[in-house]
Amino acid sequence: MSTERIDTVTFPDGTGMDMFMWTPAEPARAAVLLIQEIFGVGPYIEAVARRLADAGYLVGAPDVFWRFAPHWAAGHDQDGLTASMEKVGQLDPATAVGDCAAALLHLQRLSGVERVGVMGFCLGGTLAWGVASAADPAVCISYYGSGVPGMLGMIDQVQCPTLFHFGNQDAYIPNEGVDAIGAAIAGRDGFVLNVENAGHAFDNHESEIFYNEAASKAAWAKTMAFLAQHLPA
Repeated sequence: MSTERIDTVTFPDGTGMDMFMWTPAEPARAAVLLIQEIFGVGPYIEAVARRLADAGYLVGAPDVFWRFAPHWAAGHDQDGLTASMEKVGQLDPATAVGDCAAALLHLQRLSGVERVGVMGFCLGGTLAWGVASAADPAVCISYYGSGVPGMLGMIDQVQCPTLFHFGNQDAYIPNEGVDAIGAAIAGRDGFVLNVENAGHAFDNHESEIFYNEAASKAAWAKTMAFLAQHLPA
């Protein structure tokens, strides 16, 4: 079981971003920065955080939309998808990466924490890759980040082991983009590409539109094995 709280990530201008925290039962030496989908930090991200906390990780999920829609959490139906897409339109990607990098630093500074990784889903999968290039996480796990194929130019800046998950039936990410990732990481130690027989957001069990149980379980097993190798709890 894990306990929950809210930390504040402070910025030089005096503003602060909430970060939802899950603390494992035993003192954690490793932490995971968990970056939300477009739906916000709602039931799905909370469930992922509990999975990680139950595995022994301290987890922090930053409130990515805090600058214009604090504590945004939308339903996972069509209305929620439409509303969330509108919120994404308000997001400045570079600022969001900077905010998430500050959240990573917040976790790194917590007492007892020795190493911090980053994991993100959908929008968060793109931002996780941005954080991996802009900061120094111990590991990066990116689930179906639609922006990643267009951000491969920063690959030389990424120094941590990285696992990418995609679905080969993703209506939002052409297979050509996934193939480009495969080509870019070929021969690079620590970079792994996993492609499931699924569409977009296949891990999101809150969504009747996207969820694929078989792909979710297969990818999560690979995620936990990757964490065990590169960021053991």
